[in-house]
Amino acid sequence: MARSLNTEFEKIYQQSPSYIIQSPGRVNLIGEHTDYNEGFVLPMAIDLTLSLAIKPRTDDHVNLFSLDFNEQKSFPLNPLQHHPKDRWIRYAKAVAFILQQTYSLKGFDAVLTSTIPRGAGLSSSAAFELAIAYAFSGSSDIPWHPTAMARATQRAENEWVGVKCGIMDQMVIANGKKDHAILIDCRDLSTTAIPLPDSISIVIMDTAT
Repeated sequence: MARSLNTEFEKIYQQSPSYIIQSPGRVNLIGEHTDYNEGFVLPMAIDLTLSLAIKPRTDDHVNLFSLDFNEQKSFPLNPLQHHPKDRWIRYAKAVAFILQQTYSLKGFDAVLTSTIPRGAGLSSSAAFELAIAYAFSGSSDIPWHPTAMARATQRAENEWVGVKCGIMDQMVIANGKKDHAILIDCRDLSTTAIPLPDSISIVIMDTAT
């Protein structure tokens, strides 16, 4: 996938990307609907990912090409505006909207693709939000603090996109660890990495119901 992203990036932007970000989907093992009630949840990152090849810019323009939609979207950071045809790009604008309240942002060129099924409950939108946050972290010299970025991207979805989601998806994507589930106490967002025994396999099944 990295080679394909590099190749597509070079075709579109006539230069090589600086790096590739991979942001995982997630599955929840215990604790449905408890994150927004300040309870405990036990999710884990999965091996389906959203991949984003990026090259920082020196101006305030963000250019994103989705290989999955075969579609280019662009927007300036100043002014940042809603548009009826935004569709998937609204999640990137949402992250910019929240981060701009604290940081001075610079743009970037990017190409993205994802193996996370959309609308399947595996947090494809949260994975996109965290990837965009990481891209801004790189383009704008923003310190990367996983829990702070989880909070920021949750706010992005709440305040710009208009989805009143909890914090679980963003927290496990930002704090996930290979071969571990992440116990999150949603009262204070403290996390504990729980090792998964080698004898256990987590299977996600689409029952088409």
